[in-house]
Amino acid sequence: MAATEQGGASAVSGEPRPRWTETAKALASSLWFPALFFFGFLFCYLLAFHDPTPHDIRVAAPAPAAAGLQQGLDRALPGWYRIVPVPGGTAGLRQAVLDRHASGAYLPDPVRPTLYTAKAGGFEIVAELQAAFTPIAEAAPGVRLTQVELAPTAPHDGMGTSLFYLCLGMTIPSYIMVMMMLRATGLSRKKKVAAFVASGAVMAVVGFYIALAMDCIVDRPLCILFAFLLTQAVALTSYGLVPFARQFFPGVAIVVFVLLSMPASGGAIPIQMVPPFFRALHPYLPLGNLVDAMRGEMYFRGTGLFRPLLALSVWVASGIVLICLGYFWEQHRIATARSAGDRELTPGQLESMVQDPALEMPEPMPVTAHLHYIGASQPMLSGRIQDAHSQPLRGVLVTVTSTDNKRRLTRARTDEHGEYRVTGLPEGYVNVIAGGRRMVPSIEQVLVRSGHLTHQDFVLRPHHPEDPHHPEEESGPPAPAG
Repeated sequence: MAATEQGGASAVSGEPRPRWTETAKALASSLWFPALFFFGFLFCYLLAFHDPTPHDIRVAAPAPAAAGLQQGLDRALPGWYRIVPVPGGTAGLRQAVLDRHASGAYLPDPVRPTLYTAKAGGFEIVAELQAAFTPIAEAAPGVRLTQVELAPTAPHDGMGTSLFYLCLGMTIPSYIMVMMMLRATGLSRKKKVAAFVASGAVMAVVGFYIALAMDCIVDRPLCILFAFLLTQAVALTSYGLVPFARQFFPGVAIVVFVLLSMPASGGAIPIQMVPPFFRALHPYLPLGNLVDAMRGEMYFRGTGLFRPLLALSVWVASGIVLICLGYFWEQHRIATARSAGDRELTPGQLESMVQDPALEMPEPMPVTAHLHYIGASQPMLSGRIQDAHSQPLRGVLVTVTSTDNKRRLTRARTDEHGEYRVTGLPEGYVNVIAGGRRMVPSIEQVLVRSGHLTHQDFVLRPHHPEDPHHPEEESGPPAPAG
């Protein structure tokens, strides 16, 4: 088996790992992300949405009638509604709904009982209020319940969910943008952050006016700023998590910004109708705060904006702090590595190791000799290294770099048969360098193609004292620039 620097067969003992451990590792590295989605959708969506049930929906009512209404509702629908006593008659009831202190209001007039609703706060809540208060209002013969809609949605937003999907359209692309920018290793951290800001601004403006053209939102341009804050909250926080979550970053970001945020947003299903766990998350996750801010600005005369805008600003600030911490941590690791003699570690190299299983190629890595067809372990480049007498050379270091020698892709060592294997390389030309102590290094440029096994053999000659190419360390040939 090929010996590697970090695992596989030991370079000292030559004892291989059991094949089942390699298989398990390959399967786990390939399947953890879809498994996360599978269980995440079951827990976050099926659990949250399979049986929407009202919980503590606030309904305003005149103070003299509040106690009696609460008792009747508790007998029929325990825990569903909370009657809020409001002074001021009809005007007070309407104001309680428009100020978002209550999801609806009920005036128990014996001649003309009236239910005040706000469709913009949730279509399902309006339906539940109608079902709950119609029997109460029409208990007397000949009396009919009158419904007054105080906050109707846009003309072409029949179900009241268009705002949620607009907000969702700002969330998922902001995360995907970070994943794609991780592949742009030639861009600096500043340029990537600038790209997040510019792209977020474009998405906020274009998304708002497309939805406005569809007549499914209200023309309140201030909402563009709210949407921009959401894009930066997701993009900057996701980017800031990269150095800390590393290969698990896609899972962390998906859980926070998609799997938990969607059912806790109150956009598709009102927050008063989802399980307590998601109701508790609602004030803190960015998607729900954007939904609340846009609803308040578009349909409730700018009421209730402080909390959601504060939450979005905190997320943006947290992303900036994480990016700064990641930068200083990376600089510390680079300084530590260089002091230990590894001069090939450069800024951005830690970031480039993070990969999304759904979008990226496998990470360049050595593979063992007999695992040709187990997922990502199938080799893309292999070869044999021998001396001038055709004898295999064991323990020779093989380094694969980009053609400009500025980026090291992976390293491996030859096994007892003088063989090496690596996989996960990008398609195109790469440099393959073989060498070590007391051996003159050799370099070849080879073409690597996905789905094909490329062979590159070497014949190394021993170093002679007068040979100027003698490497000073066992770590192999001179480090690539950068």
